[in-house]
Order: sequence, then C-alpha cells, then structure tokens
Amino acid sequence: MFLSFLLIGAAAGLMSGLFGIGGGLVIVPVLIGSFGAMGFASESAIHLAIGTSLASIIITASSASYAHYCRGSIDWNIVKRLGGGIVFGSMFGAWVATRLHADHLTNYFAGFLLVMALYMAFGRTPKAQRSLPGPAGTSLLGAIVGCISAMFGIGGGTITFPSLSWYGVSAPKAVAISAVCGLPIALVGTVAYIYNGWHEADLPAWSLGYVYLPAWLGIVLTSSIFARLGSRLAYRLPAKRLKQAFALLLLVMAIKLLIE
Repeated sequence: MFLSFLLIGAAAGLMSGLFGIGGGLVIVPVLIGSFGAMGFASESAIHLAIGTSLASIIITASSASYAHYCRGSIDWNIVKRLGGGIVFGSMFGAWVATRLHADHLTNYFAGFLLVMALYMAFGRTPKAQRSLPGPAGTSLLGAIVGCISAMFGIGGGTITFPSLSWYGVSAPKAVAISAVCGLPIALVGTVAYIYNGWHEADLPAWSLGYVYLPAWLGIVLTSSIFARLGSRLAYRLPAKRLKQAFALLLLVMAIKLLIE
C-alpha cells in the first residue's frame, strides 16, 4: 500500500504542476478508495483522507511559497489582508467537516468535484471586474477560501486564483498569493484535523488524529518532484485537451463517490 501512496503523490504533484491546482482534488478521492480497500472504518475514511491531504499540502505549499518568494512575486499586502480570514475560515471549515457524518461530507465533496469538473471543462480565467474590496471584504473572501479548502482538503489555489483574477490581480501575482495562502490553510487545517480526531477510537494504527502518517509520507516523497515535472510538461502539451481530460477524471471520481 505504501507504493500506492507514492503513486498518489506522483499523480497529485503532476496534476498540480500541469493545471496549477491543489493536489487535494486528486489526493482526497483516491485516498478514500485506498482507505476503503485497506478496511478502514467508513465513518472515518473521508476525514482521514482530508486531514492527510492537508498535511501533505504543508510541504508542497512551503516549497511553492519559497520559490515565489525568491522571485519576488508575492504581494504581501494582499496576503496580510486575506490572512486573518483564511485562518478563521480554515478553523471553521475543519470544525464543520469533522462534525459532519461521513456520508454527508462525501456527498458534499462529490458535489464540489462536479463543480470543479465543469469549471475545468468550460470555465475560463475571469476577466477583471473591479478592484479588491476593503479590509472587511478581503477578510471575508479569505474566510470563504479557508472554509471551503479546509472542508475538502485542498490548498485553496483552486478558489483563490480565479477570485483574485476577477478582482484585477495579475496572473503571476495571483498564482504567488494563492501558493502562500495555501500554507496557513494547510497548517491550521492539519492541526484542526489532528485535534478533532485525537480521541476517535476507530482510527488505524499510525494515525495522528485524522492524519494517516504512512500515506502522508508516501505523498510528500513524490508530489514535489512530479509537480516540477508537471510544470515543464504544461508548456509542451495542449492545455485545452489536458483540462478536458482532467475534467473527465474529476467527473468519474465524483460519480463513483456518489454511487458507492
């Protein structure tokens, strides 16, 4: 099974590099299936998958953030304005997710995958419509990003990038800000999933709350390497066809979660 975790990390990293999205969209549904095959309790499998995904994003978000920092492409003013809302939203999202029944959370996650499949297949980067709102509005945006991301185990870039683009932030800055914002989401979310799962009785050995350490190790060993490979391939392969193929993959995973 550790080999499968290495492969999951490779796939997630490759998709992240190719499409500029958080690997959680791949990690969470595949881990749910893997944990089910390993005989983990169905009541805790999705929470373990989300918590493990967020823990792995700590490593990938740190690496990406440092790379953007070295290039000087991070707008720290916007990061600070989003930061407070992101921390609060991540705490709230993790709290909600760990209190939802596994079946309900699975259905919500499948619905989110369907939305993302449609976006990947037909959506475009939104054109700038207005400038960023004031401190309160930007904090609210951060809270929404943090809440959704922590609930579903994603890094936040999937939501942050199009939102910032809509507010007129240039693409390079939006990518850098999204990467940096993924770090507090992952940190706060991971701590919350560890805390909320600490006293659960049906968790497997080698679990730290709702983080399954063997899966976390396998994912982080390969995800960063393949993210760099995906970034290189993104410039050589047809972007439109790739996004449509990935949208189909998300659609299949969503349907599989809904019918199981």
